[in-house]
Amino acid sequence: MSNVFYQEKFQDRHNGPRAEEAQEMLAFLGVSSLDELIEQTVPSQIRLKKPLALPEALSEKGYLAKVKQLADKNKVFKSYIGQGYYDVTVPGVIQRNVLENPGWYTQYTPYQAEIAQGRLQALLNFQTAVSDLTGLEVANASLLDEATAAAEAMFMLYSARKNKAAHVFLVTPNVYPQTLDVLQTRAMPFGVEIRVADLEESNLSDDVFAAFIQYPAADGSVADFANFTAAAHAQQITICVAADLLSLTLLTPPGEWGADVVVGNSQRFGVPMGFGGPHAAFFATKDAFKRNIPGRIIGVTSDANGDYALRMALQTREQHIRRDKASSNICTAQALLAIMASFYAVYHGPQGIKNIASRINDLAKLLDQALQALGYEQTNAAYFDTLRVVVGDHVGALKGEALNNELNFFYNEGTVGISIDETTTFEDIQTIVKVFAKIKAKSLNDVDLNGLATELTSSIPEALVRTSAYLTHPVFNSYHSESEMLRYIKSLESKDLSLCHSMIPLGSCTMKLNATTEMVPLTWAHFGGLHPFAPVDQTSGYMQLINELNDWLSEITGFAKMSFQPNSGAQGEYAGLMVIRAYHESRSEGHRNICLIPASAHGTNPASASMAGLKVVVVKCDELGNIDVADLRARAEEHAANLNSLMVTYPSTHGVFEESIIEICEIIHANGGQVYMDGANMNAQVGLTSPGFIGADVCHLNLHKTFCIPHGGGGPGMGPIGVVEHLVPFLPNHEVIAVSGDEGISAVSAAPFGSASILTISYAYIAMMGEDGLTAATKTAILNANYIKARLEGHYSVLYAGANGRCAHEMILDCRGFKNAGIEVADIAKRLMDYGFHAPTVSFPVAGTLMVEPTESESKAELDRFCDALIAIRAEIAAVEAGDADQKDNVLKHAPHTAEVVTADAWNRPYSRQTAAYPLPYLKVNKFWPSVGRVNDSQGDRTLICSCPPIEEYAEA
Repeated sequence: MSNVFYQEKFQDRHNGPRAEEAQEMLAFLGVSSLDELIEQTVPSQIRLKKPLALPEALSEKGYLAKVKQLADKNKVFKSYIGQGYYDVTVPGVIQRNVLENPGWYTQYTPYQAEIAQGRLQALLNFQTAVSDLTGLEVANASLLDEATAAAEAMFMLYSARKNKAAHVFLVTPNVYPQTLDVLQTRAMPFGVEIRVADLEESNLSDDVFAAFIQYPAADGSVADFANFTAAAHAQQITICVAADLLSLTLLTPPGEWGADVVVGNSQRFGVPMGFGGPHAAFFATKDAFKRNIPGRIIGVTSDANGDYALRMALQTREQHIRRDKASSNICTAQALLAIMASFYAVYHGPQGIKNIASRINDLAKLLDQALQALGYEQTNAAYFDTLRVVVGDHVGALKGEALNNELNFFYNEGTVGISIDETTTFEDIQTIVKVFAKIKAKSLNDVDLNGLATELTSSIPEALVRTSAYLTHPVFNSYHSESEMLRYIKSLESKDLSLCHSMIPLGSCTMKLNATTEMVPLTWAHFGGLHPFAPVDQTSGYMQLINELNDWLSEITGFAKMSFQPNSGAQGEYAGLMVIRAYHESRSEGHRNICLIPASAHGTNPASASMAGLKVVVVKCDELGNIDVADLRARAEEHAANLNSLMVTYPSTHGVFEESIIEICEIIHANGGQVYMDGANMNAQVGLTSPGFIGADVCHLNLHKTFCIPHGGGGPGMGPIGVVEHLVPFLPNHEVIAVSGDEGISAVSAAPFGSASILTISYAYIAMMGEDGLTAATKTAILNANYIKARLEGHYSVLYAGANGRCAHEMILDCRGFKNAGIEVADIAKRLMDYGFHAPTVSFPVAGTLMVEPTESESKAELDRFCDALIAIRAEIAAVEAGDADQKDNVLKHAPHTAEVVTADAWNRPYSRQTAAYPLPYLKVNKFWPSVGRVNDSQGDRTLICSCPPIEEYAEA
């Protein structure tokens, strides 16, 4: 048959090895077919009996046509809803060169600082901007959203409280409803009481440990809380403030009137609403709390050459290290969005940001006076951008007229909230006035807007007008033309290794292709321009996409239903455990509080269990890395009366398909518990097996891993959960937009569908791959991993394997024996940078090892290049072992080598410059240079500097 009907398949672009390459790899492994390899790898008892029931795969062109139809079903009205979400203007230079640029969105979390200096600098800029604007000494490098940031603050202040008997978190009634919803969820497992009461000194009782203020308040009003804060501090009660970052250019920052913590959302700094996210939350606090602050902190240090360098500070606080004792969750960042917000601050500068805020405030004042001229009462005496207009019984008529003019307001008990934003124009004010005038049987001609515009008076009390400077560092005052901004963005991008340069072989992190076609709809206005609380009849395109994605993921996982609210993997873990908790309580078994967790588990598992109020009992693993079934049975039977759940990762964290997984699930069920499966390794399951088929009750999916949402330098992510039928009633609900039934747990994230805009990416991946493509991807991931394993086995010891000597989609290389020659696993990680590679996962889940995951997206040529690099490094280690190279003065200990070091006039090292920079021939053609030498971790932790240093220090460096 001729090729006239040939249709190119997207899977052939997504999967790396060509057919002939795959055959060469299979031959190297000693098998005749891919199916034979899968039979040797995946236990037969867990293999699906029939293919996934998914729609036929679309071509890239066909997908874009379909998703355009979905987008067009969304109605993008002018949004004046506010409540923490506002329309924005994304500067084109940032949209094109950051949000749409794989050099920024395919980076990994900056654990390898030497090849991440660009995004580290951008995140340091973010921290500096937040610290300046909030008036506090320390800020982190972002959190997930405003509501969860508020919950993190509550927990930090609760842990640090002076009066250990105090258990009440006093919350203003004038708070965003979604924030209160999440606070209630997070408070319950710890016995914290959320007391909603007016913020008056009389309510500062002895049982209160902290108070929470919205500033400006949810209704837009602005008040002075300086006296209240002083009174609270006099009783050892701390103050947390949720603030609008843009408003703080005009309002006195909370840090100046005594707040201990300020949280909020940086969405107004050039990040689209996107139906709820992703957006970078911020968290700023006093210096006294700098070692308690949740989330990642970027800190200043120096490198091996004494030069200025950045790193993620205080990493030992993180979940993968301290587990249930951690104060930092590795899945709580929105790095890409924080980077966008930081560039927005850099591009506009202090005056530009203030001009935007002042214009918003002026338009709000103009509208205020116009509505009062029409006879309306506006209740906010002081405000920044939001009016609260009393309309009484006319709400219905007003709402109808607003919708006729494609306007969305916030309606609440006979009042209308109107929040002005950066995109609002004078013509928009005219339209709003026209709508309100019609309800009074008047017209726009009855109001002299031009005349009113010349007589505006202040809407901010003099005591609350900001007088202090902000964004004074040169970085915020140097790049205001587009050409300068473009060069600054590119200068930082060039310091970072991303998937643009090479494979990123991180075990457990699945750094796979984020295809361009998957990313295209992300910046369409019909997806980016929707408010998460928009009326449901305006969001039918989103809802169709979410419902179809629900059906597809339910089929893939073998579950009854998904919840898309959790906006990170760890949030998914937490949500799943809270659903299990609610299920037990519904059966009058709320006493079940024991969570069994294998010793090999991800560090997020025990931390999430602790957050859910569960007691962790560790289950042993055998010498092959598998769960010790006898010990599991003993622990389950011992705690049968109180068994809540088992948290298990499959394939295991050691990269093995454990043969006993079905028996493991049956043991838990027989003892009254539920099985929570960590979906981090779902890339080895799709199309071959599923959590539901294996016997799990809940599983979260890392959409930013298996389902192609980019990591973005450490976020965004999505961690939806799937559940079996009996857990469906308990899926998370939402205070503003109902997404579950009456039995559903309260919200775990600020938006009803989490970071909804990036669901378009996973939707695209499944739509274009189809059943055949998804299954082929899983098989190819297993092929690529086993090919690397086979190539490296003569050089490195592979720590664990399945019954037939095969690994799943990842493997662990044991580097502990090299310590005898003075070589640490970190030396190998740093030396890989000289070969142009990001290191695999270092010392997780086993200290002194490298965990390698190639994914299905990498070609045989790239796999070979990576293996050649590791084999060459092994030869360098062998030279040290043999005494041919000094244990302390060798090419590994000095790695990575910067261009400055290699081209310096002086060279007194016992190896050549050629060995340092070009150890393999391919590097002469395509060399990525680390921008700094090995960073000094301990110095950065001892002296914590987490905002941009003065320019003099740059000069000295």
